[in-house]
Amino acid sequence: MHQFLPYAWFQGRCVPFEEAKVSVATHALHYGTGAFGGMRAIPDPSKPGGMLLFRAERHARRLSQSARLLLSELSEATVMDALVTMLRANRPAIPIYLRPFVYTSDLGIAPRLHNIETDFLIYGLELGDYLSPEGVSCRISSWTRQEDRSLPLRGKISGAYITSSLAKTEAVSSGFDEALLMNTRGKVSEASGMNLFIVRDGDLITPGVDQDILEGITRASVIELAKSMGLNVIERPVDKTELFIADEVFLTGTAAKITPIRQLESTVLSHQRPVMDALRQRLIAITEGRDEEFRHWVTRIELDR
Repeated sequence: MHQFLPYAWFQGRCVPFEEAKVSVATHALHYGTGAFGGMRAIPDPSKPGGMLLFRAERHARRLSQSARLLLSELSEATVMDALVTMLRANRPAIPIYLRPFVYTSDLGIAPRLHNIETDFLIYGLELGDYLSPEGVSCRISSWTRQEDRSLPLRGKISGAYITSSLAKTEAVSSGFDEALLMNTRGKVSEASGMNLFIVRDGDLITPGVDQDILEGITRASVIELAKSMGLNVIERPVDKTELFIADEVFLTGTAAKITPIRQLESTVLSHQRPVMDALRQRLIAITEGRDEEFRHWVTRIELDR
């Protein structure tokens, strides 16, 4: 069972987590008409009484954009103010994961996005490693990643995650940790909830935004970080066979952080991952507020105010 934070942001205020409940008739519950985000926050290791949020403004902007895809308005300032209020109410002393969610809160039965009420909530839970830092085993899913012409994939639309759920369960049921999804053009898209990178001949390669991926914030951070470290970064289509002969293969995401793929189908991949290791160590330093060059990526929330 997850250990949830004692207070959630619900209907415009902080309430005990057990009281943050929606009706069984809630529109988003039936039609997937919601969009969510995910943020990590850790206690400031250098100064007690504060929490460090990684790229909080970028997450707030993406949630605001996701809301617009649902024909709703949610300002970045509203997201940030709610986050601060909720964190101060909970005063966490351990690493946590925050889940903001904008959704159609109306009790209607017609699948629509017009003339309908929306709301916004946030809850949190304790979270260590979502995936093993030692690496995961993956299979190629029999399910196909949706196309942007059928779903607005630039947002984290909750209804889109039925494919991720099917792919994840298929992978675990067949003895693997994770699933990799191909797009409708037969190219590698992403994992069930993470972006993918490979290293070949010193180049860092990742499927581009034209491959029906979610524009992951950790993905964007790794790309920018890699360029600052002098790596050649290429965004392009990736074929399935490239995964088997790549020098390194790893996943990125808010929950997963940077996680290596140790096995793909029946093929054991290389355990030597110098590029990924360098990126991971640098990202850890950034999230802990120890990297001056990227200090602007970290937002410190004072809990005592």
